[in-house]
Amino acid sequence: MSAQPPPPGGPRPAASAAQDTSASSAKAPAAPASAQAAAAALRSTRLTGRAAVLAVVICAIALSLAYPVREYIAQRQQIDQYAVQNQVLSDQVKSLQAESGQLTQPWYIEERARDELHMCFPSQQCYVVLNGQSPYTGTPPAARVVTPWYTKLWQSVQRSGQEPAR
Repeated sequence: MSAQPPPPGGPRPAASAAQDTSASSAKAPAAPASAQAAAAALRSTRLTGRAAVLAVVICAIALSLAYPVREYIAQRQQIDQYAVQNQVLSDQVKSLQAESGQLTQPWYIEERARDELHMCFPSQQCYVVLNGQSPYTGTPPAARVVTPWYTKLWQSVQRSGQEPAR
């Protein structure tokens, strides 16, 4: 805070200075309002040493906490991913345990052998249906006559020696 210049009569004792201040404030109105407002505005916009130190401390704390907070968030995301992966794996374990229980049953093994490997017992006769249609339609298709390749070649040579038809 700024010190006031000594009054024109020299220094006074402390008691009289206090009386003068109270008397002057009671007698005359305070200093002009515009001067006080300007002084208050100057003080409020000025950065004090304490405020600068406080700003530096807050910045240091924010910077020192940034990396650990980022790592914490990344670890929480990993934990969530592992929890989902753990749930999927536990579901797979349950389904494999159920299939393992079925594989101990002889009827299930026989069914899988028939369906996947097309196996049957020696006393049975197995049929395989292709494309969902019966291979025999009643009348056999007309047999196609296949001529050997050399016959086709000789016919081609003979046609090339003839005059083109007009």
